[in-house]
Amino acid sequence: MENIKIKWLTKEDSWANIIGLFLVLILSIFWLFDMFFIIKIFNIKFNPWQGINPINAFSSLSFLSFFALFCFFGICFGIASKFLGKKIRTFLLSFSILFVLSIIVFLISSHTSAKEYQLESPLVALLFGLVLGNLIRLPQWFKDSLLTEFYIKTGIVLMGATLPLTLLISAGGIAILQACIITIITFWTIYFAATRIFKLNPSFGVTLGAGGSICGVSAAIVIGSAAKAKQEHISLTISIVVLWAVVMVIVLPILCRILGLDAGVAGAWIGTSEFADSAGLAAAQSIGDERAIAAFTLIKVIGRDMFIGIWAVLVAFLSITMWNKQENAQANIKTIWERFPKFILGFLIASALISALTLNLDSIANAQFSKESLGVIKTLRNWLFVWTFLCIGLNTQFKDIFVIGTKPFLAFTIGVAINLPLGYFLSSYVFYDFWVNFMK
Repeated sequence: MENIKIKWLTKEDSWANIIGLFLVLILSIFWLFDMFFIIKIFNIKFNPWQGINPINAFSSLSFLSFFALFCFFGICFGIASKFLGKKIRTFLLSFSILFVLSIIVFLISSHTSAKEYQLESPLVALLFGLVLGNLIRLPQWFKDSLLTEFYIKTGIVLMGATLPLTLLISAGGIAILQACIITIITFWTIYFAATRIFKLNPSFGVTLGAGGSICGVSAAIVIGSAAKAKQEHISLTISIVVLWAVVMVIVLPILCRILGLDAGVAGAWIGTSEFADSAGLAAAQSIGDERAIAAFTLIKVIGRDMFIGIWAVLVAFLSITMWNKQENAQANIKTIWERFPKFILGFLIASALISALTLNLDSIANAQFSKESLGVIKTLRNWLFVWTFLCIGLNTQFKDIFVIGTKPFLAFTIGVAINLPLGYFLSSYVFYDFWVNFMK
């Protein structure tokens, strides 16, 4: 029993749920007991500024707010990093640098020129990280301490608090149906192109297919391992996913604006056609409407990410029975639970907790709670997203991506060529009426 507990605490998903749900609970409790004045210290928002004088951006902020935010997350993440096998001192030094970089990102994104071009902080963080990561030789200890997936998972748990459970129930069916269509078609398109057209190994093909159809890097690792894929094949898939995710985080919002898409439709298209949770959230946030973020979350997080456990079992079964018959292994229902992304449960629990709380509030109190307590949660969520995209940018080396093999890249790109127009068609035509009226 002790080993089970220890194993549970060595998982990123577990700590994302612990920290995310703790924040949701403590912020809600403080608000209920009229102590919002304490938690609003975390509500750090930079003022718009122009020209070359950034001092105005800090006019309504205090050093104490930055110090409190750093200490809180530094302590939480520091404890988690210990269980995740990191050295606390090294992690805290790395996080300190990341925190300073995030302040610079928020400063840039609050400039009036950035506002004019809708350069939201997550996108600025990605571009800023890419520039630093490719112009400066970063020490390996720093890169090893960047907990990219951990930050995005914690942010997604917090996002659950901003989406009512009733909304998830009413919209979940459509989101899952759309996700099913896109996931199945994209997966088998990439797999067919990889194995039949380019004659790649089946285990490599399913790794590419999973990375392009489910949840990007996480899917490539989980499904690749289930398929007994070679480590270099998993690494290649991750590089291709990151490359296309970076392209899409820039291209999709531009296409949405050119086509004049409604925010709900735009969010659904991004959720259908982006390859990574983190990049998709940056793209959805660039739309500048909470409806886009909510629609993206329903399709990508609730709809597509949940497939990872199911596909892991299917792929493991194929690996055992067809590709690696000599392997003495089993694929069963237990594998689904082991592979299932547990942070989605934290997302749902956060939604249920806030929904239960607001049911007992009158309309005036509900509006105040949404503005104050949920406002702080959204602010903290945004900091987590910025840290995520900084990590992605800092860890992405263009020189490594450019040496990707032609065949796997082309197989994945064929999937993109199918996925992008199909996602647009589903969001703008098949399910248009639903998404255009979403959250209105």
